[in-house]
Amino acid sequence: MIRAHVRGMVRHSTLYVLAAAVAAGLGFWAAQSRFGPPAASGLPSAPAIAMRAVTLFPGTRAIAPFRLDGADGKPLTSESLRGHWTLVFLGFTHCPDVCPTTLQTLGMAEKSWAALPASTRPRVLFVSVDPERDTPAKAGEYARFFGKDILAATADATTLDAFAHGLGMVYMKVKTPDGGYTIDHSAAVSLLDPQGRMAGLIRPPFDAEAIGEDLLKLARSAPTGSP
Repeated sequence: MIRAHVRGMVRHSTLYVLAAAVAAGLGFWAAQSRFGPPAASGLPSAPAIAMRAVTLFPGTRAIAPFRLDGADGKPLTSESLRGHWTLVFLGFTHCPDVCPTTLQTLGMAEKSWAALPASTRPRVLFVSVDPERDTPAKAGEYARFFGKDILAATADATTLDAFAHGLGMVYMKVKTPDGGYTIDHSAAVSLLDPQGRMAGLIRPPFDAEAIGEDLLKLARSAPTGSP
């Protein structure tokens, strides 16, 4: 059922560019407002590496510890991602265009770093912000359609609100004329460094080759345990 549903959504992407541009603008504005100016926190700056797709912030920013419900039935926390550069995308499985298109691109980008050791390989994390309809298992099945290594999670509304805020992202539930609802959300992808800190952002339109190249550079730039 989910595979058929996803295939249908991938074909219906005519509104993607407009929707993504608006949503990405919201996400970028929020992230820049929260993370843009370098703070006197003593945290190191992101690596000085030429990027094609990733916009690295002047300095990394710590985010609050989180505990999401992982698709594998286990908690997914900031410690779960430690040691890896991680791309985080907020969405939902009923998303008609932005989500399937973005995840399809990220799944393609994953192939660029597939040969790296599992201990240092970048990760992609899909977080559903629609807990009413998306169980962790459903979010996981959806994500794996686009890439077998894509992680997935969701949580209750309060936890998701705090998590999104920590990333400088926004989302909101919007009623539809048929009595149902959809979710408006940031279309940008957040980048966490191997210590779980906000390090950058990727805005649409997305380029799988450029994203793959950038993450490969970052993964090779420094030991994952460096502070």
